Amino acid sequence: MKDLYHPKYVETLFDKMSSSYERMNYISSFGFSERWRRQCVNSIDIKKDSVVLDLMTGMGECWKPILKVLDHNGELIGLDFSSGMLKMAKKRKEKYSKHKINLLQENVFKNSIRSGSVDCIISGFGLKTFSEKQLNDFALEVNRLLKSKGSFSFIEVSIPQNRILKFFYLLYLKYCIPFLGFLFLGNPETYKMLGVYTSRFNSSINTKEVFEMNGFKVEYLNYFYGCATGIKGQKL
Repeated sequence: MKDLYHPKYVETLFDKMSSSYERMNYISSFGFSERWRRQCVNSIDIKKDSVVLDLMTGMGECWKPILKVLDHNGELIGLDFSSGMLKMAKKRKEKYSKHKINLLQENVFKNSIRSGSVDCIISGFGLKTFSEKQLNDFALEVNRLLKSKGSFSFIEVSIPQNRILKFFYLLYLKYCIPFLGFLFLGNPETYKMLGVYTSRFNSSINTKEVFEMNGFKVEYLNYFYGCATGIKGQKL
């Protein structure tokens, strides 16, 4: 049986989706994904000369609100292990020639970023691909990367708690998302996995608990009746 959380499996999955992922995300969330990313970034105080790390950066969909704050003294680091996603991110980088943007094709758990060198960490819609052990390892890595008093904000698509909304949302994940995947890629199975990951992830409650156990100050975030959730916080 395939290991859904093995880095190589996840990398291959996102490589396959890279050509249509941004459009798919926007359509499948009815346009909310862009708004949620903006809210995720704006939930913490990013200084104009900050070093900001965007983990699982994908195509750089979180960059716009980040770069609205950073000036020429600031730096944005985008890290992802998917070559397909980073290929699209490199095209996006061309639009921001006045900003310092460094792209790293590396695994979150095996990266070359110096310890204690980052002011803020952002991550949009990557948490669901972590197992429980990986989530704990992720908290340890965030702790390693952040400066003292450094902050973070993460967001993930989640299962709403309202019974009626949850019923229709799960139907949407199970049937509509794979159908859209068929339209975009001719392969419903690839996008079907996003629903599988989301169902297993459920919400960011467990993520909050993991980060609290690792010594962070953490606040739980709820977006649009729980259709997305996240956490923000600070390294003490």
